Amino acid sequence: MQDFSIGVDLGGTNLRIAAVSGQGHLLEKVTLGTKVALGRDHVINEMCDAIQRLSAKYKEAGKLLGAGIGIPGIIDMQTGMLRKSANLPGWDDYPVRAEIERRLGARVVLENDANVAALGEQWLGAARGVPNMAVVTLGTGIGGGIVLGGKIWHGMNGMAGEFGHVTLEPEGHPCGCGNRGCAEQYASASAIVRMAREAIASGEAPSLAKAASSDAEFGAKSIYNLAIQGDEHARRIFRSFGRSLGILLAGLINVLNLDMFVIGGGVSSAWDAYAPNMFEELRERSLVYAATAPTDPLRSDSLGKEEGASAQTESRSERKTIITRALLGSDAGLYGAARVPVMAG
Repeated sequence: MQDFSIGVDLGGTNLRIAAVSGQGHLLEKVTLGTKVALGRDHVINEMCDAIQRLSAKYKEAGKLLGAGIGIPGIIDMQTGMLRKSANLPGWDDYPVRAEIERRLGARVVLENDANVAALGEQWLGAARGVPNMAVVTLGTGIGGGIVLGGKIWHGMNGMAGEFGHVTLEPEGHPCGCGNRGCAEQYASASAIVRMAREAIASGEAPSLAKAASSDAEFGAKSIYNLAIQGDEHARRIFRSFGRSLGILLAGLINVLNLDMFVIGGGVSSAWDAYAPNMFEELRERSLVYAATAPTDPLRSDSLGKEEGASAQTESRSERKTIITRALLGSDAGLYGAARVPVMAG
């Protein structure tokens, strides 16, 4: 008999549902498009149909431990209300949890997508076995999740971990949240593209201008490719990105003093282009990091990836602040969502 839970990753583009065993083995994964244009009811019906199919299939072999759903946006944990979501237009102030439970006839646990990604990495990924850690996700914006004592830290009502809206520049670029100078305006995929467009407009970045005019999907990845080929303007953008991320992390380390900070999201793969400046900024701006930094922080990341838990355990025994990349990729949220109902009891 293999007990299992259902994890759901509801994104603005993709809807993914998985059956995961209590030991963390992926039993089956279903991927659908999130057809937000067809309305909330359509998306939730498709999700619930997939949950019911997977539940019925694996109930023959084990007990269903529950279902967890990771969703982008600000969630009121007490009411299960989605207060605001940039990726799900028309879902603001929508009782998501109540609607899903009504269709399924069963209790579900609703969580912010960055929170479940953090729990996934803490359970099975880069921070496996690390009780106190945080994930910073670098995508279109910046997300964040905090795990304390092996459990998600929600704050007062579920809104903890909004790292992307920490102010880095008081009179900086306007942010969609209404503030100016938020971290995600300087250390996200959108920030990379904005800096590239500004360089192109100045007339001083011909290689970026050429790439933008010839590539219909010109974005952070295109700019990274130029950077690793040695283009100075692209490299300058990633140096600026690294400095901004370093300033953000320095503040988080000073306040939280956690064992590990895991960098995830699509832009994390550009590590080699921004990490040196990130670590340089960290040492200058965080007295906590300066006192607890590994001798070679870039090497500590590769150790965690190449040599597994033993290297991480060794680093933790020395009480160092480890900053490393995520290991589970886009599946972190699925694993974390599946873990949530088990921990909620």
